[in-house]
Amino acid sequence: MGSRKCGGCLSCLLIPLALWSIIVNILLYLPNGQVSYAASNKLTNYVWYFEGICFSGVMMLIVAAVLLVLDNGSNYKCCQSENCGKKYMAMLSVLFSALGTAFSGYCLVISTLALIQGPYCRTLHGWEYAFEDTAGRFLTDSSLWTQCLEPARVVEWNVILFSVLIALSGLQVIICLVRVAMQLSKILCGTYSVIIQPGIV
Repeated sequence: MGSRKCGGCLSCLLIPLALWSIIVNILLYLPNGQVSYAASNKLTNYVWYFEGICFSGVMMLIVAAVLLVLDNGSNYKCCQSENCGKKYMAMLSVLFSALGTAFSGYCLVISTLALIQGPYCRTLHGWEYAFEDTAGRFLTDSSLWTQCLEPARVVEWNVILFSVLIALSGLQVIICLVRVAMQLSKILCGTYSVIIQPGIV
């Protein structure tokens, strides 16, 4: 009962994390609160991977909903044995938790790459990735940020929002991995082992 309640709490945590991922990703399309840069495709290319909106957002909401249903579906039976039903639910939980790990891991990787690459901005040489060749060193040298003339303060905008996405998706990965470990321990250690009793077969 305690582990089921813990699993349900972990699944619930995925929901606000997913909602915040959607919000943060949307903000990346609106530097300075303007839609003109998105309309003219003057944003970093990684925002078009929809890592926060789709993968750490909508897909994780679906995963969280399924996991909550599985956590509350204790009376489901796939066969005559109650342990069989529990084991089946645990295996489904492992599957969807693994999917959640993949979805949030995708967002984590893409956001990290976007953070290292830096924003697409207008410099004295025109629109370009001003920090693409710095291998992320610009992150620790704020004096370089003035190279981006437009959008205003776009470096800070990207650094903050992509860092938040990294944190959110990282938490999602941890939660999903914990759920995988919990359910696998139940399956492999015999908590949900199928016991064939006389008269069942």
